Amino acid sequence: MNELVTVDEAIAKGHRMVNYPVFVIMIGISGLTLYLGSQNFIPEWGIPVGFILSFGLAWLWWSIMITRWRLWAFDTVRNVHELKKRAVQEKLIWADNSIFEKTEIRRKADKEKWASLQHKFKKDDLFQDDLTIPNETIIYYSKFGNFIEMAGMLGCLGLGIFLIVEMDSYIFGSIISIIGAYSSVKEYKEATNTEPQIILNEMGIKTISTDFYKWSEIKKEEVISRGHGKDTKYYLTFYHPNGIEYLPIDDYETDQRNLNKLLILYLGRSKKKTTNR
Repeated sequence: MNELVTVDEAIAKGHRMVNYPVFVIMIGISGLTLYLGSQNFIPEWGIPVGFILSFGLAWLWWSIMITRWRLWAFDTVRNVHELKKRAVQEKLIWADNSIFEKTEIRRKADKEKWASLQHKFKKDDLFQDDLTIPNETIIYYSKFGNFIEMAGMLGCLGLGIFLIVEMDSYIFGSIISIIGAYSSVKEYKEATNTEPQIILNEMGIKTISTDFYKWSEIKKEEVISRGHGKDTKYYLTFYHPNGIEYLPIDDYETDQRNLNKLLILYLGRSKKKTTNR
C-alpha cells in the first residue's frame, strides 16, 4: 500500500477528475444547446431536453469518476479521517447515508475494495504539522473584498438616483437607492473594521461573538456551506460550553478551505503538546 499522497494532493486531484469536468459538461452542453436553438438547428423542445441531458451526463460522470477517485484516494492517503471530512466539505463526496451517495456507480469489485479499505478508519490520523503556519493566526475583515463590494453598492445607489431623476421611476429607483446606500455603509464599516474576527492558536479559538475556548472545550469545529451556486454562504461552526457558534466568514481574509485546514492544524498542535507533556 502506497501512502505517500497528502490530503491536499488527493483533494486537488479529486477536483481535477470529478468536479471540473462536471462543470465543463454542464456549461458546455447547455451553451451548445442555447446556440443551436438560437440558430434554429434544433426545435424549441430541444432546448429543455439539452439542459436535462447536460445535467444527466454531468451526474453520470460524477457517479463513475467519484468511485474511481474514492478508491484511489483512500488507498493512497494515510489520514483518511481528514480526507473524508475535507472531501465532504469541498463537495467531492456526500456525507454517509446521503441519498446522493447512493447514486455512486460501484461495480462488485469496487464495493469489495472499498470494504477492504474500512480498516484504515480504525486508526487515528497522524498529525502532520505545517511549519509555514505561525503559532497564532488572526483573521480580520477583508479590506480589498469589502471595498470592491462597496464600489458595486455605490453603483447601485447611482443607478437608483438616475432612475428617480431621469426616468421618473420613483418606486423602483428608491428601492435600489436604499439598498445601495445601506449596503455601501455596511461594506465601508466592515472594510475599516480593525477588530480581530477570529483568533486561532494551539491553545484554542476565539471569535468576535464568543469568548476564548480551549480546544478541549469545543467540538465539531468546521466551516460549512449553505446554499448553492452563487448563493453559497460559508459559516464557521462549533459547539462550546455556552452554545453553538455560527459565524459567517465570506467577508473575512480567509475561505472555507484555508480555515478548515487551520482548524485541523491548531487542534493537532494542541493534541501533540498535550501528548508530549
